[in-house]
Amino acid sequence: MPWMLFFTLLILPAFPSHARECPAWSAARASAEVAALRDTLGRWDDQYHRLGKALVADELYDQSHQRLLQLQRCFALAGELNSLAGARGPIAHPVPHTGVDKLPDETAVRRWMAGRSGVWIQPKVDGVAASLSYRQGQLVQLLSRGDGLQGHDWSRHIPYLEAIPRQLSRPLDLTLQGELYLHLEAHVQSQAGSVNARGTVAGLLARKQLDRERGASIGLFVWDWPHGPTHQAERLAQLSALGFPDSQHYSKAVDTPEQAAHWRLHWYRSPLPFATDGVILRQDSRPPAERWQANAPYWIAAWKHPFAQALAEVRDVHFRVGRTGKITPLLKLHPVELDDRRISQVSLGSLARWQAVDVRPGDQVAISLAGLTIPRFEQVVHRATERQPVAPPAPGRFDAHSCWQASAGCEEQFIARLAWLGSKHGLAMPGTGPGTWRRLVESGRVAAITDWLALDADQLITVPGVSEATANRLLYSFAVGRSRPFEQWLRALGAPAPRALSLEGDWPTLAKRSTADWQALPGIGETRARQLAKFFSTTDVQRIAERLSDYDIDGFQLPRLSVEQ
Repeated sequence: MPWMLFFTLLILPAFPSHARECPAWSAARASAEVAALRDTLGRWDDQYHRLGKALVADELYDQSHQRLLQLQRCFALAGELNSLAGARGPIAHPVPHTGVDKLPDETAVRRWMAGRSGVWIQPKVDGVAASLSYRQGQLVQLLSRGDGLQGHDWSRHIPYLEAIPRQLSRPLDLTLQGELYLHLEAHVQSQAGSVNARGTVAGLLARKQLDRERGASIGLFVWDWPHGPTHQAERLAQLSALGFPDSQHYSKAVDTPEQAAHWRLHWYRSPLPFATDGVILRQDSRPPAERWQANAPYWIAAWKHPFAQALAEVRDVHFRVGRTGKITPLLKLHPVELDDRRISQVSLGSLARWQAVDVRPGDQVAISLAGLTIPRFEQVVHRATERQPVAPPAPGRFDAHSCWQASAGCEEQFIARLAWLGSKHGLAMPGTGPGTWRRLVESGRVAAITDWLALDADQLITVPGVSEATANRLLYSFAVGRSRPFEQWLRALGAPAPRALSLEGDWPTLAKRSTADWQALPGIGETRARQLAKFFSTTDVQRIAERLSDYDIDGFQLPRLSVEQ
């Protein structure tokens, strides 16, 4: 059924748990936030119902509306958003379109099915709902769903909707309710998502006129025959005989919640000719059509697919500084669940992107999963009315040669250098992850990149979180690192050399090379040559080399370099 409908019937557990927490806002702040959210939802409604434009994904709309209801409850703010205010048309439906309750999980499905018999399940086709009226077997009227009671006349499109039967096999007078959908080829919902199928169809039908090519791309899934046979099996059989075989093909009788879960997952992962956003459960029997109303009845329920995008609130913006000085903005989130994963932060990738989107604490953002595993920022959905200040690092503060020590403001890049040094890319020292280095730095035991070479067991066990056994394991790891060959040490320190370039020899030999010397080597261009020359000539790196000479590390032994203090 069309997006944005019956969201007032959404059940709270379907949404992230943090959405039920009340923010610590003043009354004035709460009023401002609620007013801004209502304005946004109203604008989305207007664009969709008046112009056929979906400005936001359905699930983000649903979550945003749920947040509006939650904030109104938290602060006892009255007001009702009528999302269908712009949808009502001038023509009454022969039979009202009912709504549908949304069940958040299998537990809710189990409760809904308890005590019911004759339950059927169908894909919840992601399109736009309509009423179709046939007279003497000929399609004569096509109405948009509107507000469920009155819709707009789309009959002008009938000659161009070639995939929809315009003449039945029998000269019947009947009314059907169904979903006009965008025909897709072998669409797998779990992989491709909604691909804006609903918005595309809504936009096409909002036009004054279709052409044949676009009209042929619109199909119909009949999900009800209000005055049809009493039982679902017979309704489906007769619909198929009349030229609507999809209804029967994609309808399955289910006796248990496990069977319902099976078909939901099957249709979510299998190729279909349309996009779906869940499944519909319906009882075999229902009241006569004369008693139907434009609200959610007891005999139908929806069980939607997992969210592809979750609405998350930003609680902080952190700027992570990497080993090479790259600044990566991280959005710290109030945790949300997405495809059984708990997400509490997401990267924006670059400082430039953060500056472009201007995310601040309190903003609501859309989060998805890239490759089903990696959290990905999609967009800012709602901006907080109060823009909290965020102070990014000053331009030029960090680069590939900053923060070789744990000085003020340098802790993060320095720890990143240590983490690289101990990782598989560096000295491959087991058990020396970022957490270990952070403890050593915060305890004051490691303030320079070579300090760990001088630590003993007595010093290590004074570090919070380091037991005697841990200290012994660390000493073993440090010994492993100390024994690594010269070239591995250079790469661990961050020498900007490609893997194909040999760094064999010793420090004095390599440190004497000029930019021209480096560029003369195979595969080394001007930029890389300058980077290598700068690395070996940087005062901090020369001092590190001298310290490594003191520790008799391979390749760094005398003759020692003279470095001006």
